Amino acid sequence: MPNPPTFVFVHGAFANSFLFAPLQAELALHGHRSLAVDLPGHGFEATFPTGYQAPQDLDALAAEPGGIKGVTLADNAARVIEVLERAKRNGPTVLVAHSRGGVTATAVANARPELIDRIVYVCAWCPVDLTVGDYYAQPEMADVDATAFASALVGDPAELGLLRVNFRTADPAVLAAFKGAFAADLTDDEFQTVLNTFQPDENLDAGTSADRAQAATWGRIPKTYVRVTADASIPLAAQDRMIREADALTPGNPFEVRTLPGSHLSWLVRPKPAAELLAGLVAH
Repeated sequence: MPNPPTFVFVHGAFANSFLFAPLQAELALHGHRSLAVDLPGHGFEATFPTGYQAPQDLDALAAEPGGIKGVTLADNAARVIEVLERAKRNGPTVLVAHSRGGVTATAVANARPELIDRIVYVCAWCPVDLTVGDYYAQPEMADVDATAFASALVGDPAELGLLRVNFRTADPAVLAAFKGAFAADLTDDEFQTVLNTFQPDENLDAGTSADRAQAATWGRIPKTYVRVTADASIPLAAQDRMIREADALTPGNPFEVRTLPGSHLSWLVRPKPAAELLAGLVAH
């Protein structure tokens, strides 16, 4: 009997492997093994400055260094490649990316397609015709609330060498903006719980035109895009645009498209439908 696949999860900005724990539990109940990668500077490698603790010292928080400074997209890709090399010894691999993790997954697939048996984007960035930054200037992103992060941004990214967001703010307007952007369909308690899994720092490197999907490598991997219908962070129109661009890049290997209801984060907080969908991708 051939070895079953291993699901390898890649988190998004300010997140970490912990966010996938409920989904991994559901997948285990379907009989599937999985692991979630902490990208460099994330998880137990994260920096939580003393100014971030209660009572908060925002002046100190704006100046304290963070360990993620200098981390690049290439570093993220190298971390995932290392994991895939080890996982591949045991059978097929399914690389699953969420949100900004899609940029890392795309870079990995560009570099080492032979390590991936299927790549899955779940409301994730899949840069094809443009860079992530350039997509933000497109009509599909016009309704995204840019204040959700900007209003909680602490310090000068150029001076800190990283992005720092105060997720522990008690400002009701800022919390409402976060909830609207990422978790509008969650209860307040669910939202607060998931927000407390976030870390304050993120690296500055979201890739360049060289990191967009490449037909000769990325384009030969079987791929699935899971649209999330009520995502206010990467709206459905933007998800659909990336699907169309990818299909035009590799018309002989188009996306298999699936759809889940809910917000940017709800599929992770209420993971049964997502687990069933992922399990179905590898069912024989």
